[in-house]
Amino acid sequence: MAVHKLILDDAFDEALYTLIAIHCRLEDYRLAYLLNQHLGITLSRKKSDIDYNDGQVSYSIFEWEDQKQLITWSLVSNICKIEELQQSDYKSLFDNQQKITKTFQLLPEYKTVNYFLKIDSEFSFSKEKYILDSILKIPQIATAYSVDSSTLKSKDNLIFS
Repeated sequence: MAVHKLILDDAFDEALYTLIAIHCRLEDYRLAYLLNQHLGITLSRKKSDIDYNDGQVSYSIFEWEDQKQLITWSLVSNICKIEELQQSDYKSLFDNQQKITKTFQLLPEYKTVNYFLKIDSEFSFSKEKYILDSILKIPQIATAYSVDSSTLKSKDNLIFS
């Protein structure tokens, strides 16, 4: 009896999406508001954040589904800061607990990026240059640039659903 071997490497092509890195000091809701104004979209906060490490680390996410053009826009925070109390190793008269802030990134390859704008499309998306130019016109944004998703090591973190 012949043995059939299935190779699924090419069967699951990469999802078509554009990823834009945004550097700014704005709060997430303020950035979503400015993007809505300048890009003519309607990003709104999802009811639940993206959770990793059994809910210890969460990233805020804003999303809008454009039903006409079959495009899903997602604005997600790249940085999550958590404060933890750390016990001191030595015994003293006073109980010393220090607050330590730990920082986690959604995509560790881009530690300095504050937010990512992911644009999912079922078809090839050709307005990337226009969107980047529109984002760069916002005065509160330091810089924005396109990210090549094929070079990402942690691209699984970009699966939001």
